[in-house]
Amino acid sequence: MTSYLSNKAPQGTRQMCAIFLISLLCFLGAQAQQAAPYLDPEQPMESRVQDLIGRLTLQEKVSQMMHASPAIERLKIPAYNWWNEALHGVGRGGVATVFPQAIGMGATFDEDLIYRVSSAISDEARAMYNAAVSKGYHQQYGGLTFWTPNINIFRDPRWGRGQETYGEDPFLMSRLGVAFVRGLQGDNPNYLKTAACAKHFAVHSGPEKLRHEFNAVSSQKDLRETYLPAFKALVDAGVESVMCAYNRTNDEPCCASNTLLNDILRKEWNFKGHVVSDCWAVVDFYQNGHNVVKTQAEAAALAVKHGVSLNCGSEYGALIEAVEKKLITEKEIDDALAILLRTRFKLGLFDPKERNPYNAISTNVINSPEHRALARETAQKSIVLLKNNGVLPLRNDLNKYFITGPTAANVDILLGNYYGVNPQMVTVVEGIAAAIEPGSQLQYRLGIMLDRPNANPQDWSTGNAKNSNATFYVMGISGLLEGEEGESIASPTFGDRLDYNIPKHQIEFLKKLKDGHSNPVIAIVTGGSPMNLAEVQELADAVLLIWYPGQEGGNAVADIIFGKTSPSGRLPITFPKSLDQLPAYEDYTMKGRTYRYMEAEPLYPFGYGLSYTTFSYSDLKLTSASVKKNQPVEVEVTVTNTGKVSSEEVVQLYISHIDSKIPAPLFSLNGIKRVKLAPGASEKIKFTITPQMYTVINDKGIAVTQPGKVRVSVGGSLPGSRSEALGSAKAVQTIFTVK
Repeated sequence: MTSYLSNKAPQGTRQMCAIFLISLLCFLGAQAQQAAPYLDPEQPMESRVQDLIGRLTLQEKVSQMMHASPAIERLKIPAYNWWNEALHGVGRGGVATVFPQAIGMGATFDEDLIYRVSSAISDEARAMYNAAVSKGYHQQYGGLTFWTPNINIFRDPRWGRGQETYGEDPFLMSRLGVAFVRGLQGDNPNYLKTAACAKHFAVHSGPEKLRHEFNAVSSQKDLRETYLPAFKALVDAGVESVMCAYNRTNDEPCCASNTLLNDILRKEWNFKGHVVSDCWAVVDFYQNGHNVVKTQAEAAALAVKHGVSLNCGSEYGALIEAVEKKLITEKEIDDALAILLRTRFKLGLFDPKERNPYNAISTNVINSPEHRALARETAQKSIVLLKNNGVLPLRNDLNKYFITGPTAANVDILLGNYYGVNPQMVTVVEGIAAAIEPGSQLQYRLGIMLDRPNANPQDWSTGNAKNSNATFYVMGISGLLEGEEGESIASPTFGDRLDYNIPKHQIEFLKKLKDGHSNPVIAIVTGGSPMNLAEVQELADAVLLIWYPGQEGGNAVADIIFGKTSPSGRLPITFPKSLDQLPAYEDYTMKGRTYRYMEAEPLYPFGYGLSYTTFSYSDLKLTSASVKKNQPVEVEVTVTNTGKVSSEEVVQLYISHIDSKIPAPLFSLNGIKRVKLAPGASEKIKFTITPQMYTVINDKGIAVTQPGKVRVSVGGSLPGSRSEALGSAKAVQTIFTVK
């Protein structure tokens, strides 16, 4: 080649050869780059991961282990931000379908519905990601790794973030959580549609103000009986990641817990995905929190050594110093990074676009008519009818309706927290206005403020109630008063609700609306947690709990009120009569908490909710009245719609141990099924009680199958006199004996 470039060659020839040589070198370089194993989808996953790690400097490795991972141009690795939210729709990322808040989805008791919801969410997530990447956008809340669902047990109504969960029951939490993960991650054998995350691991449910320093003390029995089952279920279902919590559990910081992260998650459960820290949780190791180490480098090394691959925050920048000080080895960093990179490979982020079918999902799915209809259906099935003296359903062609209350025209109460935005959100005022017939009159006034009495004593609202055929009073609480630390800007207690009562002036206003006439007043209650509704139950003619119902909330409320559909939501959490019935908030002992351990009579029991029809249960049968250990029990029951309205019933199966030598829950939900029945129709419902369901957890946290009698109860609510007094059908019961 040099002979052609000698000074004796013509100048034009030399130039052509130089151009050829440069082009050849560029071509060969490009070919080498394309041939890199980490970019070759035909190579085994592990080969690709190790090849990529081998090309990174220590600084580059560390940069890829923080949530805001920068681009590495020389390796054609684009920037990627791991922090994304999809609690009940793609959150904080732009226009998306906003489904009911998680606690509302819990109230549906419908795992098939929740799977459809999360599948719609992941479709929109992929479409939004595809659109953003095509424009070169790689910002936070625009990725595919979603830090949801929140499967912490809603053990105490004071916890402001309880709205993010599916309720207080491990079985319900597990079933709905697994359905949500399946929908998010998809069913493609080669690629994840998105990556889900089980959070916050573990024993994490307040107080919000203390979460960076709190030590949640749990017995081994409570740990295995209540706090861990949903996490185990999601790990078994293949959830891609787990987020460790801010707090300590039994003296160990959750993001540096050998017990939780190594012994249980990795060794016992064989979890293969990555662990992410809650945001800036690693700071708490050395500053204003747990103080288990003195420096940032020590904290970063401690987290990685305990299996935390991804740092939400910037503390892992100190890993370079940690290597220099021999607090951690580069090999340990490589091992942690390898786990993390596998998720990116599973998402197809290093593959040609055409190979991944999820890259073809278009923006047409975002807020599509189908997704809006699904949001409406979910909201309908989440609404719980707590009381009805016969006033509902209403005709939609009466002379005059009046709607009032602090949340009637409020968009915020549709959203809850961790929400997206939508250009077509329907408030309760708008939903009711759209549903009434022309010729009927509807008036609206705010009436009162949400969290404080009116400064102006002038009252133009209560007079409207007296001359209206029906008044809708939309009341309760909102994200101003409950939620996460920093979100609830009107809460003096960091989003927790240490006062169980709703604001007193709201009750006084309800009394005024009822005073001096017999026209019906329907209370429509917003909120994401139990609250003291005793006076509302007494005063109002009907009470609807609508949670934070999503963008179609107003339409769903109108559908229920005017009888387009019958209410079928059920309470996924117990409403105590007062906080005096519960242990101290900081006490993580389960005794006295939730329907499983609370002996005091509640205001509203778990699983409770009324319908526009009535149901009866009969012919409860078991395959055998006596079983050997490790033998399943098949259950059959007949459910009949004994009323005059077509409706869905939520059939619930509970187990109780009658003569257990080991303390056991009073009741344990172990079966749920929705069934739609026309008036007079019946259907036989079948359940399987697995051997694991009738084990009992002993003081060491070990599941034990013991001989004795087990009661099986099937009905439309938690069995008991309180449910029946409120209008639930009487549960049918039978007993089988374990030999």
